[in-house]
This record gives sequence, C-alpha cells and structure tokens, in this order.
Amino acid sequence: MPSNDVRNLLHTAVPTAAVGVVAVAVSGAVAGGKGAIGALVGVVLAILYMGIGLHVLQWTAKTLPQLFQAMGLMLYVAQLLLLLIFLALFKGTSLFNAKAFAFSLVVATVVWMAAQARAHMKAKIFYVEPDSEKSEKSEKTGSSS
Repeated sequence: MPSNDVRNLLHTAVPTAAVGVVAVAVSGAVAGGKGAIGALVGVVLAILYMGIGLHVLQWTAKTLPQLFQAMGLMLYVAQLLLLLIFLALFKGTSLFNAKAFAFSLVVATVVWMAAQARAHMKAKIFYVEPDSEKSEKSEKTGSSS
C-alpha cells in the first residue's frame, strides 16, 4: 500500500478508534458489560466496513478510474446490505445491548466520514501528474511569432 494510502487510512482510523474507546467506556458505564460489548461490536464493524471500502475505492481509482464513481455507489449499497444482514442475524440477540451497538455504530461512521473528508482536504494531491521522464525543455508547438 503506498504511503499516501496508509496516511489516509491512519488519519481516518485513529480518530474513529479514539471515539470508539470513549463510546465503549460510556456504554459500559451506562448499560454495563453488555453495553460495552455492543459498543465495541458497533465500532469494530464501522471501522471494518469503512476500511475495506476505502481500500476498494483506492484500488479502483488506481486500476479502473473509469469505474470509480459507479464502484463508490455500489460499495455503499453493499455496505448497507451487509449491515442489514448483520442486523438480521443478530436481531433478538442477548449477547450485547442493541442501543449501545446502534449508537456507537452511527457515531463511529460519522467520525470516520468527517475524518476522511478532513484528510482528503488536507492531502496534497496532484491534479496533474508531473512526468519525470520529459526533458526540461518543452517542445514548441504552433508558429513562432
């Protein structure tokens, strides 16, 4: 993974994990052990889904740039469907507190998206790729007047 991709991932995952620690602590204090487990599951799920999505979008941008927008839309639909499947599987579970899970999932997702937007705005991304193979002199085109 190129260093720019790793930097982007770190600038999004670290704030999300920090907020996740706070969410687990608050949920543990409010709802007990099951609340802490629910919050942990929600944060891990958000980081996992969003991290995989970021990796897939970066790969698509490099290999198939013409499909980038379509892949982004498909990816977000796939993430929602995977979340729906997860929720259906654990619908009536007593393994964790559902409210703590939902709260931490939403908070972690919002923090991830805000951190990703901030990281993208702070990144110095060339919109024109400098070509190192061309010589310093540019070729003249057109008439010389």
